[in-house]
Amino acid sequence: MRTIVVRYQTRPERATENQELIEAVFGELAERKPNGFSYRVLRLDDGVSFIHVVVEHDVDEPDSLQEVPAFQAFVADIGDRCDVPPVAAGATIVGDYG
Repeated sequence: MRTIVVRYQTRPERATENQELIEAVFGELAERKPNGFSYRVLRLDDGVSFIHVVVEHDVDEPDSLQEVPAFQAFVADIGDRCDVPPVAAGATIVGDYG
């Protein structure tokens, strides 16, 4: 199992647009029901910081978040929406509930 955490800050005037693009990703995920990963996104109280957490599960023939068209649309111009660009880091899950 592999975990990736991505954190960035959007430009204030683009934060709502960013959230809408993320919501479109989750809408498509709900329709497609891909297998092999879990995905969570948090918007922090400052309104411009976002944290994405992807956990890739150990399954045969997993689907990829990268292959979801709405996710491709989300990442297409992420740099233009950001004041602080995305930084990805591997992480280790210490505990998980729910």
